[in-house]
Amino acid sequence: MARMTAARAAVEILKREGVDVAFGVPGAAINPFYAALKASGGISHTLARHVEGASHMAEGYTRTHPGNIGVCVGTSGPAGTDMITGLYSASGDSIPILCITGQAPTAVIHKEDFQAVDIASIARPVTKMAVTVLEAAQVPGVFQQAFHLMRSGRPGPVLIDLPIDVQLTEIEFDPDTYQPLPVYKPAATRAQIEKALGMLNAAERPLIVAGGGVVNADAADLLVRFAELTGTPVVPTLMGWGVIPDDHELNAGMVGLQTSHRYGNATFLESDFVLGIGNRWANRHTGRLDVYTAGRTFVHVDVEPTQIGRIFAPDYGIASDARAALRLFVEIAEETRAAGRLPDRSAWAAAAQERRATLQRRTHFDDVPIKPQRVYEEMNKAFGPETRYVTTIGLSQIAGAQMLHVYRPRHWINCGQAGPLGWTVPAALGVAKADPQAQVVALSGDYDFQFMIEELAVGAQHRIPYVHVLVNNAYLGLIRQAQRAFDIDFQVNLEFENINTPELGAYGVDHVKVAEGLGCKAIRVTDPGELGAAFEQAKKLAAEHRVPVIVEAILERVTNIAMSTTNDISDVVEFEPVATEPGHAPTAVRPLKV
Repeated sequence: MARMTAARAAVEILKREGVDVAFGVPGAAINPFYAALKASGGISHTLARHVEGASHMAEGYTRTHPGNIGVCVGTSGPAGTDMITGLYSASGDSIPILCITGQAPTAVIHKEDFQAVDIASIARPVTKMAVTVLEAAQVPGVFQQAFHLMRSGRPGPVLIDLPIDVQLTEIEFDPDTYQPLPVYKPAATRAQIEKALGMLNAAERPLIVAGGGVVNADAADLLVRFAELTGTPVVPTLMGWGVIPDDHELNAGMVGLQTSHRYGNATFLESDFVLGIGNRWANRHTGRLDVYTAGRTFVHVDVEPTQIGRIFAPDYGIASDARAALRLFVEIAEETRAAGRLPDRSAWAAAAQERRATLQRRTHFDDVPIKPQRVYEEMNKAFGPETRYVTTIGLSQIAGAQMLHVYRPRHWINCGQAGPLGWTVPAALGVAKADPQAQVVALSGDYDFQFMIEELAVGAQHRIPYVHVLVNNAYLGLIRQAQRAFDIDFQVNLEFENINTPELGAYGVDHVKVAEGLGCKAIRVTDPGELGAAFEQAKKLAAEHRVPVIVEAILERVTNIAMSTTNDISDVVEFEPVATEPGHAPTAVRPLKV
């Protein structure tokens, strides 16, 4: 048997579980692991500027390709607590990432030693497993179990805490005979799918709601095939956006209080049956449940049995991995079609597309300062179907989801449940690291951008290019809009007179200087007519210099983005003028019908 330190055994297991990239920040208590990482080779490491940033880089990395598991590494104490936001984000969105922390020696963990904290207890509520390994011989088994748990059932994150003496202890371990544990995912039975399909076939106006579980299961191809077989329009959730191309004849648009389309909500409210696959009925999607569920029958398919009935009781529930369920849905639908027993849904599908062609939001404005809608219109022109968009939260994300177009799974990479400000920069770096040939485009408001702006230096140091669209109104825009209900505009304005850049006026922070100081390129745009050229220049600069390139659009200070103020998807307020002639929405998927 081979003898090696437990830290070296951990690194060897990472490689055999398919890991070849890690993100992190070294420190005293994790240095033995870093020594093993260097000695073993085979895993490239990206040095972050903040350990929370490393955790979000790991998230972006995981979300980019099926089978990826992002790894982030940090030392003891505050490094672990810095990772908690990333673990929470990954847990909420069912994303497997592995966080590895150093820890004080086992003998002093409970003696208030320097940077000794019970990180496993802190992390447990937002992980599938969080453990401090006290016996070196358990390290291989703990890592083996971690990968099994991350991949099985509902995917999610794990934290492994390694005391420094445990890392340094030699153990017997044979990496050549190491074998990953089988992954467990529940699978629907034929009888279950037959019943669900029978309920769908009995409906007059059915819809499929496709969530992030379809993306996680790499089942978009089967989803589209099933929709086409049955003629059923599809509503992607925010996390499922891209599972059916935006220009597909059965894409009905998104539904919800904020990240929704006018036509998507209108079609949903006309439906009488909903088949949810891999979705969690998130509150920003459903709004008031009495409105959302009224007059509709629901079937819910989810990989996590306890997710069924968590928000509301469906009429029928199936615990199954989305791919396993959709494989059977396709098989049985093909048999049903061959027997001539599939209803004709063409009129219902055509009605959904008619709404798409008539219920649109306006994007074309020539105003200076720039209206945000114009930014997304120009993004649609500049960035094609292969673009991987990355964003987190705020009016920028909400408006982007209303107006951008996505055509492929994993090409809208969005932090859905947690929505932490600052997520976008490091997540975009993780995405670009996972797919170096891709056109990666991040989208941020100014506050999200400022939260973890230091991570831009990571892109400069490690030559990780992407384009970052920064829409700047010097406001916490989403919170300002929410404060309208309280008749206040309090502690949300970010404006100040920058004595070093007086030409910015009230917009304060000079993002161009900051980005350039961090080794990146940046372009500021004040005229909407210059946005297209700026995006083209940004793509060229990113390709030439291999660094992040920021395009900052100076927006009008206040724009209210369409959303419900009553938690009701039938009552979404259109604060801005809607499209009434084709020139108002020139990049809409369907030409406006008037």
